[in-house]
Amino acid sequence: MGEKCVQHEYAPNSICFGCGPANKDGLRIESHRIENGLVMEYLPSEAHQAFPGMINGGIIGTLLDCHGNWTAAVALMDANSLAEPPCTVTASYTVKLRRPTPMGEKLIVTSQINQIDGDKVKVDLLLEAGGKICASGDGLFVAVKEGHPAYHRWN
Repeated sequence: MGEKCVQHEYAPNSICFGCGPANKDGLRIESHRIENGLVMEYLPSEAHQAFPGMINGGIIGTLLDCHGNWTAAVALMDANSLAEPPCTVTASYTVKLRRPTPMGEKLIVTSQINQIDGDKVKVDLLLEAGGKICASGDGLFVAVKEGHPAYHRWN
């Protein structure tokens, strides 16, 4: 993954727990462009366990949520020929935990744009470890306008 991740490129000062590069205690995910979406790799720490050897479902949800949100932001930026992504927030997301997610394996999260409708984007999500699907989901993400509390959060 050679090019700069979208979080560092567009929101280096973000403090989001999941994706903020400026949150030293956060997950600090790094999402990269692929065709019709984004991909990221993540190696969880021991603090992310639910029980010995397995990753907590909340951490999995956070990885999918933040990665999906960035997928939507980049999709809206590209669809509208913008210089930078609009600030998007999560309207809803679902996570299906399909098998225990093991500690010590690199997690691969991929997202695909399902649909763009105005300022809303539906995203499909997949989390794999060791070549096996551990979680899947989808989300609806929405660009916010000035006046929303999250509007300037990436600056």
